[in-house]
Amino acid sequence: MSSTDATERVPIRTDADGVIRVGDTRVTLDTVIAAFDAGATAEEIVQQFPSVTLADVYSVIAYYLRHQQDVRTYLAQRQQQAAQVRQENERRFNPTGVRERLLARRS
Repeated sequence: MSSTDATERVPIRTDADGVIRVGDTRVTLDTVIAAFDAGATAEEIVQQFPSVTLADVYSVIAYYLRHQQDVRTYLAQRQQQAAQVRQENERRFNPTGVRERLLARRS
């Protein structure tokens, strides 16, 4: 086996929104890494998200372990974006009193 035979691409892709997904699935890199960091094994991750393959999960974990700083930077950016979206949604749609407003509509 030559060294080029041993080189494989990491099964991740960036979608149109800039979100990194695993293989041809909708499962995000964030999800796999969060599960792994919480102590889940690759097999447990596949049980939780059966659309990903075991080989892909192992590849993604190996990539993460080799590029932790890059992945951590990406995850921090995603968390910051999520916080901004949450703040914008709360500004546009005040969550205070939602339950009461919905119950009032029922009456």
